[in-house]
Amino acid sequence: MKSMKIDFAPRSARRTLFHVHPAVLALAGVGVLLCAGAALGGWHLVEQQRERAHQVEHLRERVAALSKRPAAEVARVVIPEAQASFVNGAVMQLNLPWRELQDAVLAATPRTVALVAMEPDPRKRILKITAETKTSDDMVDYVAALKEQESFSGVILIRHEINDADPNRPLRFQLEATWQPR
Repeated sequence: MKSMKIDFAPRSARRTLFHVHPAVLALAGVGVLLCAGAALGGWHLVEQQRERAHQVEHLRERVAALSKRPAAEVARVVIPEAQASFVNGAVMQLNLPWRELQDAVLAATPRTVALVAMEPDPRKRILKITAETKTSDDMVDYVAALKEQESFSGVILIRHEINDADPNRPLRFQLEATWQPR
């Protein structure tokens, strides 16, 4: 036979709690704990926001106080024109692409040509090269080899002479090579 549930007790919270399944009670307890944790976390976030707003306001006050303070005056130094041009020339000299120029000249220089001097002019982007060789053919070949270098846009033979004071009588020549900026 089937059991019958007969309950004539008046309705109350205690009676309802007695008839609720234990899993529902456990879930309700977990829900209450989660709500309490969320409320506590929210309260901490509100406190952090208040603290940060206070810090921002303090920083704004400091910035306003510092901006009202007169700026320190910088003494004006008058640099003579000669000194300024000398300094600018030194800076241009230091900013020369030395390694690139040397590599291009050395790549084009054969064993038959001896480099005597390299004098750059940074304002005009010209490199004056003084060299010596035994024959004029070597000189012409050297000028042609320099013209083939990518670093130089133009190579011009300026002068040449035979050095009679030297017993080997080398042919000393000077040329100008215009380098390209990179």
